[in-house]
Amino acid sequence: MLTMFSERKNRSRMRKLTIAVICGVLVLLAGCGPAPAKQSDVRRSLKVMFWDEGYFFQQYGDLFSMRYDDVDIEVVSTNSMYRSGEVIEDQYKATLDFIEEQKPDVLMVDSSSYEKMVSDGKLMELDSFITRDKYDTETIYPALIEMLKEKGAGKLYGLSPTFHGQALFYNVDLFNKYGIDPPQNNITWQEILDLARRFPTDGDADSRVYGYGAQYGMNLSNLASMISSTEGLSQVNPDTMKVTLNTDAWKRAYKLAFDAFESGSVYIPEDGGFTGGSMEEYYKSQLFLMGRMAMTIGDPYTLQNLKESSSYMKDFTPFEIGIVAGPVDPADPETSRNIFFSDIFAIRADSPNADAAWDFIKFINGEEYAKVKSRTLNGGLLSRMGYSKEYNGYSLEAFYALKPKLDQSASYERMSKIPNDFYMQFYAVQEEQLKLVQEKKKSVEEALQAMEQEGQVILDKAIKDQEANKGKEDTDSNGAESSSSSGGGISIDIVPADSTEEE
Repeated sequence: MLTMFSERKNRSRMRKLTIAVICGVLVLLAGCGPAPAKQSDVRRSLKVMFWDEGYFFQQYGDLFSMRYDDVDIEVVSTNSMYRSGEVIEDQYKATLDFIEEQKPDVLMVDSSSYEKMVSDGKLMELDSFITRDKYDTETIYPALIEMLKEKGAGKLYGLSPTFHGQALFYNVDLFNKYGIDPPQNNITWQEILDLARRFPTDGDADSRVYGYGAQYGMNLSNLASMISSTEGLSQVNPDTMKVTLNTDAWKRAYKLAFDAFESGSVYIPEDGGFTGGSMEEYYKSQLFLMGRMAMTIGDPYTLQNLKESSSYMKDFTPFEIGIVAGPVDPADPETSRNIFFSDIFAIRADSPNADAAWDFIKFINGEEYAKVKSRTLNGGLLSRMGYSKEYNGYSLEAFYALKPKLDQSASYERMSKIPNDFYMQFYAVQEEQLKLVQEKKKSVEEALQAMEQEGQVILDKAIKDQEANKGKEDTDSNGAESSSSSGGGISIDIVPADSTEEE
């Protein structure tokens, strides 16, 4: 997008962050929150692992420092791991090396690393702190606590103040206009696309409506991928290292996507959609925001975009929207694979500053912090429930309605066996085969069979190349150690070629 668009977004975020901090100060000064903790004359130190120092203080650090003014915070940025320009093949090992070198007290990890760090004994359990301080976890999103405990073998080793989720947005006015019953919670992809086909498909490209579409472009591959992801389908079985696409489940997913495209009810933007232009041109390209798309998958920022679009569009026509939980896997309609906890904060197992680390974690996951942050959408949905109930008059209840899917079949350890090189090469094969399907030169079944066969060849070669590279690295490592022991003084850091990319 244009630089103007990026700058406008940045100014908007900074303005909201400033307001949030000011509100936090007002809350504390007005005595609306708990009284500041009694501080001792002894200053405490806290080293926090985070991806960016500036954003850390905007989002967490400044508010925490006002509440605990006896703690000196140092941020060690994980961005430093990428500055050498080298490709990190084993992200988990690189993270452990970073932790060992920097020794942060508070660790920021994702859900996959969290589970492995727990099993490797790298994190300190929080249950004793929670019991000691009588810390209330009852109003934290129950699904989050459940997930963290399951990944922690029944104990809590971390907490996440925010999470990211998706839901189905729909245009109430369009459903009323065409006499179509609106979608309901726990909706499946089959139901979404069946509803989409009930909307008219006539009219020119500048005025017609669409039953369904994505906010930033859509093609057959994208839609099939979204359906298969919701239903937990994997292109590769990491236990057998076999490409598995020629199955009934995959056929259903691709046929569902293909039939939806054939019906003309799904929006397919020309040339991939918006690539640059004015703010007015950007919002015109967002058909759901313009009232020309009946349904789309979105997050809370969709509400923010809807609010802001009226400021840039001269002929903007307001419309009512509804939000329902979904899409879901019909085999497990109470859960969602589209709920993510990206910032889980934990305490390093051997941290000498555990009490200060816990003070930080309990503060950013507490009610006082939630009261301040509930005024904006910045940072995601609040895990501490009861504060971010609505935005611009629209309820956020749908984002809390489902539980995150604890999908062990797609765990970090299992999926990390698949080489990175496989995905890049397989994508080209997939696009080629789907193009043949759209051109009516192949059936979905024939395309999937070809994708499976060609994909297996690619996977086998990627595994072979990975093993050869690892063998070479081991040889180089042994040679380096030999040189070092003989007085050469040579030290070489070897990065294993194990993949960590998940499907």
